[in-house]
Amino acid sequence: MKQITACIDASPGAMAVVDAASWVSQRLQQPLTLLHTLEKVDKNAADLSGSIGFGSREHLLEQLTELDAQRAKLAIESSRIMLESAEKRAKEHGAQDCSVQQRHGRLSEEVLSLADDTRVLVMGRQGEDHPDPTVATLGSQLETVLRSVACPVLITTGVSFRTPTRFMVAYDGSEAVERALDAYADSPLLKEAECHLVMVNHTDAEHVAKFTTAHERLEKAGFKVVTRQCEGDVLSILNDYQFRHQIDLIVMGAYGHSRIRQFFVGSHTRNMVSHSKVPLLLLR
Repeated sequence: MKQITACIDASPGAMAVVDAASWVSQRLQQPLTLLHTLEKVDKNAADLSGSIGFGSREHLLEQLTELDAQRAKLAIESSRIMLESAEKRAKEHGAQDCSVQQRHGRLSEEVLSLADDTRVLVMGRQGEDHPDPTVATLGSQLETVLRSVACPVLITTGVSFRTPTRFMVAYDGSEAVERALDAYADSPLLKEAECHLVMVNHTDAEHVAKFTTAHERLEKAGFKVVTRQCEGDVLSILNDYQFRHQIDLIVMGAYGHSRIRQFFVGSHTRNMVSHSKVPLLLLR
């Protein structure tokens, strides 16, 4: 059975990831796996072994080795406690068959090893290297993972997550967006939420016809749909629309399989992910 995989760490936004993943798990009725990876930390201390006496050097190296072992032990125990706390919270929020995994290695490699079993991946926009999750920047881990996986990715953007009652589809008529539309139209994930279908800077007959077809497709699937066609700067318009209409979640189709590419002329998925005030669901 496919699972929901949530990547957590000690960042301020970790509990938002847990809550979002619990919601996905509950809506899709699929098990949740909470993943924390322990990456090897580069040693910052300078190598002084060549500038001190032999006896002192041997003693210092023994102390450094013991200190490294203590740090590793503390990191493992801290990870265990964090995972236990996250698991308890997830179960309280209705997650299905929740389990935890503590792994050693690079996050992108560990996520990729679980890709075949993952239906939806949930991550925070920034990791513990970024103390303020509201700052408009992407964590290096997220960028690396997005280049690697093909499954849908739900990205949280702050310290909390609330169940979406309204979601916005950034529509441009591309194959990626059409695939995304088919995916969530047939999924129970967003069935009870109001859909806002928004198209920017595509006023030609072909795009308008596709937009109308998408509207009809969503209504036929049982969604309450609000449509809007706009012109102007894509990023500004979408963020403004999100704010004015109290959108809880933005759904976008991500181009390609190996990296994020442009999804609108003059704008990038990366910019939208960086600046959004609400979570985003990227579908391929």
